[in-house]
Amino acid sequence: MAAVKYMIPGDAQMTIIQAAIADGKYTSASEGQGAAARRANGNGYLSRDPKDGRIWYPTEKASAMLAFVAEREAAAEAAVPALAGRDMFDLVATVLRAQKAFDAGDVMAAKQLAGGAYLDSKARAQYAASFGASGKRVVAKARQLQGDALLIETRAKMSIAAAWDVAQAEGRASKGGRPSETVPDGNGFTSEEAGLSRKEIHEARKLLAAEQREPGIAERAIAARVNAGLEPSRANLRAAVGTASATKEERGNNLYQTGPEAMHALLALERFSQTVLEPACGPGAIARMLEADGHDVVLSDLIDYGTTDRHGTIQEVCGFLELTPGRIAPYLDPEQLYPDIVTNPPYGEVLNAFVAHALRVFKPRKMALLLNIVFLGGTDDDDRTFALEDCPPARIYIFKRRLPMMHREGWDGPKADSRMLTAWFVWERDEQGNYGDTTVMRRVDWKDFQPVADVVAEAAE
Repeated sequence: MAAVKYMIPGDAQMTIIQAAIADGKYTSASEGQGAAARRANGNGYLSRDPKDGRIWYPTEKASAMLAFVAEREAAAEAAVPALAGRDMFDLVATVLRAQKAFDAGDVMAAKQLAGGAYLDSKARAQYAASFGASGKRVVAKARQLQGDALLIETRAKMSIAAAWDVAQAEGRASKGGRPSETVPDGNGFTSEEAGLSRKEIHEARKLLAAEQREPGIAERAIAARVNAGLEPSRANLRAAVGTASATKEERGNNLYQTGPEAMHALLALERFSQTVLEPACGPGAIARMLEADGHDVVLSDLIDYGTTDRHGTIQEVCGFLELTPGRIAPYLDPEQLYPDIVTNPPYGEVLNAFVAHALRVFKPRKMALLLNIVFLGGTDDDDRTFALEDCPPARIYIFKRRLPMMHREGWDGPKADSRMLTAWFVWERDEQGNYGDTTVMRRVDWKDFQPVADVVAEAAE
């Protein structure tokens, strides 16, 4: 007899089906839950109450499907015993040894052990992810260990960098050049002998400075990635803490205010909910345009600019990767579970994580991001793949004419035309609560959307 094949539901449907089986019925409380329940009904896993369309009952097929999934997951886990078995315990032991070495003051051993555990757990998570749903538990465990190892390694590097700086100040470490020229007795040691390259020392110094300004920032950044189900990588840590570039001070906190030309075009092309989240608000360039269009704007930014909305409410000070829907819930209408999002996100290493965090955690009904058109290009970054392939944007408005240059805040050098081709990337959920599978691209000219007064003034010039 041929084995029965089942349509395996997505996470939202699976949660509802499991709840219905556990309680005997399920009551949908939102349109999103109702849409997921209807999809489960279409697959034969739920039946609808004939008198109350919000109530759903599990079917025998649902129980059989869950049993099938459990058997398949057990078989898959049995096929990869090294991931969930003894080797994983060895990895845990390595992380514990690294922590004990750090606590004992042996930061060199801690760095080496933690660095090895970081790479090992990273590889295990990537391998386990290839097994799909059956590997989820292993992925979660491996990423937790990767985060633990990264935190120990980071703390060890900061300790080595601090000791290196003290040694330099006392003339016991080389500052570069010939040792006899930089160390009084010529017997100084090099950065490599300290266990870090000069680049790593430079990065560790910036992490240390960030930690001194905001104690616990590294641990919180790592925990935020793990709790969100994302990989806690070294690159993401540098981006989240704000140390991804050696010229951060020169870049003025990566503040490039969005010109009104881009917003005039967006607001002419798209409609948004009454309340909109601006999670990289800066001094408020986008927020002011949204408010002028009649919207209420929830303001947030990693940097405290003291920006206030039209009601006098001051911005939240929080990196977007650490921001949660619960934190901004008081600013939303009770019926608005998720706010629309409009922003010009920070570029660089944090960009992919920024976009994916918005889609995974905030799940906006509609989101518009002003991005370089190269964002469409290929990359092996899981976050960008998720944003473009798993949750593709509904529309992309490509500016065929370059926007006026967005010089960084405080720039007083020569002005130049922009060399960047930009576009508004717009994500929007469909009636089933999904982001769909089709992207419509349209070329637009931002000059077509300028207010009449601005067009007249430009012609007069």
